[in-house]
Amino acid sequence: MQVTLTSSEGLKRDFTVVVDAAEIETKVTEKLITVGQQVKLPGFRPGKVPMAVLRKRFVRNVMGEILEETVNETSQKALNDNDLRPAQQPKIEITKFDEGEDLEFTIEVEIMPDFEAMDFSKLKLEKLVTDIDETKVDEAVEQIASQQKSFTKVAKNRKAKEGDALLIDYLGKVDGVAFDGGTAEGHQLELGSGQFIPGFEEQLVGKKGGDEVAVAITFPENYQSEELAGKEAVFDVTVHEVQEATTVEINDEFAKKLGMDGLENLKDAVRGRMEEEYGQHSRQTLKRNMLDALSENHDFEVPPGMKESEFNSIWEQFTKELERTNQKIEDQDQSEEELRAEYDTIAVRRVRLGLLLAEVGRLNNIEVSNEEVQQAMIAQARAFPGQEQQIFEMFQKNPEMQNSLRAPIFEDKVVDFIAELATVTEKKVSFEELTADPDAESEDKPAKKKPAAKKKATTAKKNADSEEKTPAKKKAAPKKDSAKKSEK
Repeated sequence: MQVTLTSSEGLKRDFTVVVDAAEIETKVTEKLITVGQQVKLPGFRPGKVPMAVLRKRFVRNVMGEILEETVNETSQKALNDNDLRPAQQPKIEITKFDEGEDLEFTIEVEIMPDFEAMDFSKLKLEKLVTDIDETKVDEAVEQIASQQKSFTKVAKNRKAKEGDALLIDYLGKVDGVAFDGGTAEGHQLELGSGQFIPGFEEQLVGKKGGDEVAVAITFPENYQSEELAGKEAVFDVTVHEVQEATTVEINDEFAKKLGMDGLENLKDAVRGRMEEEYGQHSRQTLKRNMLDALSENHDFEVPPGMKESEFNSIWEQFTKELERTNQKIEDQDQSEEELRAEYDTIAVRRVRLGLLLAEVGRLNNIEVSNEEVQQAMIAQARAFPGQEQQIFEMFQKNPEMQNSLRAPIFEDKVVDFIAELATVTEKKVSFEELTADPDAESEDKPAKKKPAAKKKATTAKKNADSEEKTPAKKKAAPKKDSAKKSEK
């Protein structure tokens, strides 16, 4: 085998590989002998089929197998002999492969950059923490109680107020023509719940059983249905009855209906969930601070292909969000060229941090066990009530989906490893400060900027900017009234 380096530029390497025809012929002959010992042909005893017959019948298939085996073996040997660690799967192109002639192919490969991780003991990180506010525990319990309330019919002449529920029929029209999903009968609508688009519920306050109302509204410009977005509509509404909410008394009996031993037990459960939520936010702020610090302390070239792939992923997410919200690139506060430049910088940062964390994990033997992936699969399945078994089996049968769980677990384990070596100080803050958008502008503190100058962020842009990349969890949507979808 002859390996020739034809190009070396940055992290890119190009090779030409030539495998001698005699070596190929030896492998073909050995493979045909193996085939001859197994195949059964009329007129020949097993293992006694002449080589000429075997070559005529099977050489095409054998050559294909030999090609694949030889390319895999020789390309890997070429990389090993040159002490190269590929950053991605090498691109291989066969340039010559005919029976009786040398095999020639090219290898295009991007290699891992050489870099040295900083001394993590020199990292100084701040971790935001907050105490449980008992008033928030009480508010959470009250919220649970509000979800348990029921409604009873009131006198027909009693006018509806916010907090009441109405039993209604409605028919929505645009330009006098009814549209799909704009009709319902016997729908219960709680006034002030925000179930329907702005302006709908407000026009029903003060109505009573038997009233017929023409509710005029305008669909938002970014409404999910392009056919209705920005359109004016009129809903013919018939109010059948007004219903008043019954107050749920928060006591031990209420808690027991929820499966708790008593009210204090319910509060303990709520407090536990809040502590878990606070802990997650606290961890995310620490991780964000760590990634910022690591980014500032490491500057090395990244493989162009990996950067391009990451950029394409960010840009696709951004454009899909624009499409979902009926926005256009021309409507943004930055030009497409500026946006691409900024996202290119973000892509480089993400790839560099990913390579750094992967290398730290490799050098310190940090691994993700099958048990950890199993637990993650169970957690994902539980997010789909009623479909747990199907979701779990789907993960079991799909290695790529399992890898999508393995990657964030590995990253978190590396983050924990670095945090153990770093100096971490805790800072007490309010829950609002803990959960605040780190990029949001405030009057007394300038907005934290991304690597490139940012102007006012749109929803689409902020989603694409997100540093945390975890698999999207799509929960099974409950079946809804088609009309409710239109108003929601």
